[in-house]
Amino acid sequence: MTSPSPSSPSSSGDHRARYVVILGTNEIASAVAVRLHQRGYGVVMSHDPLPPVIRRKMAFHDALFDDPVVLAGVTAQRADNGVAVVAGLRQRGGVVITDLGLLDLMVIRSLDVLIDARLQKYQSTPDLRRLAQFTIGLGPGFTAGANCDFAIETKPSKEGALVRRGATEPADGVVRRLGERGAERFVYSASPGRWHSAMEIGSRVFKDYIVGYLAGDPVAAPFDGILRGVVRDGMEVPAGVKLLEVDPRMRGAVWSGIEDRAQTIARAVEGALALRDTPSVLRPSFRAVSPADDR
Repeated sequence: MTSPSPSSPSSSGDHRARYVVILGTNEIASAVAVRLHQRGYGVVMSHDPLPPVIRRKMAFHDALFDDPVVLAGVTAQRADNGVAVVAGLRQRGGVVITDLGLLDLMVIRSLDVLIDARLQKYQSTPDLRRLAQFTIGLGPGFTAGANCDFAIETKPSKEGALVRRGATEPADGVVRRLGERGAERFVYSASPGRWHSAMEIGSRVFKDYIVGYLAGDPVAAPFDGILRGVVRDGMEVPAGVKLLEVDPRMRGAVWSGIEDRAQTIARAVEGALALRDTPSVLRPSFRAVSPADDR
């Protein structure tokens, strides 16, 4: 009997499926989780509070609070301890999402793949190597061969480019545009505090409409549009993080599902795993996954 292909692991049980831990529960991490689950990997998503997740209709994040979440036909199952993580991997009904940190997840079983999808642009970048058999870093701060095995660009118009040697480009503060708007579609926290909002993602908002309150201070929409993302009600947030996002495109607005940019990055992760399993004599020295149109 031949063993399962490394790039298409068996889904018959967690004893055969490769154990993948994804750091982050945002929309990029969730797109990667969907794609790897569909390819037969045993996927666990580990929540990190920084930065807060705002595009929650594009992510598994709210499953941490027992909200039902389905992305591309894949569900997320919350696990509060190691026993629940193991049970979720065995059931193979969807991805597992947890508040457990990496150290807790490493003792369950040795990691086959570790992916840092937290997109912590301005935080110190950890060295992922030796924490798993294969490691992938998404976005600024990652250098292939220095703190991960593969790095993947996430910057607008360059998302999905694979870096086998060298560094991804540093964060430059440039935001891809939606319609006629760029960085101004985000509202940031002016100070730390508890956030409260009763607004639903997908709701229409108007300029200066109060979307929520941070430490009792009102926070308003920057212009007319559709609420594309907002921090979950009741969360404690630090200063300087995104609280909400408004899509100016009205009828063309997208606030749910897996968008093109996230799909492109998820395909790049799959490509990195395929390259990892390709004999070295057949590997190209560099490969870029062409990004989708910047819509």
